[in-house]
Amino acid sequence: DINSSKKNTSLCCHNIITPSKRRTTTTTIMLSACASSITRASARTLSQHRLQASAAVSSHFAATTSKRTVTSKVGDRTAEHAWNKSCYSGMDYTISEDATVFEMVEKLAAYDVGCLVTKDEKGNLSGVVSERDYVTKVALLGDSSEDIPVKKISTKAANLVMARPYDTVDACMDKMLSRDIRHLPLIDDMGQVVGIISIKDLIKECLDEKEHTLNQLASFAVGEGGHFVM
Repeated sequence: DINSSKKNTSLCCHNIITPSKRRTTTTTIMLSACASSITRASARTLSQHRLQASAAVSSHFAATTSKRTVTSKVGDRTAEHAWNKSCYSGMDYTISEDATVFEMVEKLAAYDVGCLVTKDEKGNLSGVVSERDYVTKVALLGDSSEDIPVKKISTKAANLVMARPYDTVDACMDKMLSRDIRHLPLIDDMGQVVGIISIKDLIKECLDEKEHTLNQLASFAVGEGGHFVM
């Protein structure tokens, strides 16, 4: 059959893959393989670069931290810091134990403070006297402040809670809170009085520390600060 032969010949010719087509197909497969290989290599390279960059950034911040670390602990501040900023540091905070209560009240009012250190005739620490002592031991009893010596209403040295200049602010606050007092005489290693601090002085020191920490954090937020140990 002639028509059938023509159809079979046409189908055979259609299915024959010429050399040029074979080369094109091979080239396409090779290019695709190369592209996949390049893509994988690029991905590996990019990943390596990212790891290197991350390591470099970590190293940089580690170095920065070692140089710019700020310790933000109130416990690192001492009674001496509070004393140096206290109003007591600029006045004569002592009074003779033989002075009258009236003289004591005059001095408290003049300096606007709430407590004084009492000294004996030799100039040694003998106790402390406060406005609370006056209110509870003189005024409420209706006695005359001009007739009563300070030593009659003062807290004696044997019963005093005292602190050292190198005691921390936290330790001083613990002492005050445990004994419900508002003032601490400061004594040196020889037992000599070197100052006095109030609860207000300690609170100011705590607030100063908090303000310092906030300023450091604000600087860090705009790229000027360092890392913090809280």
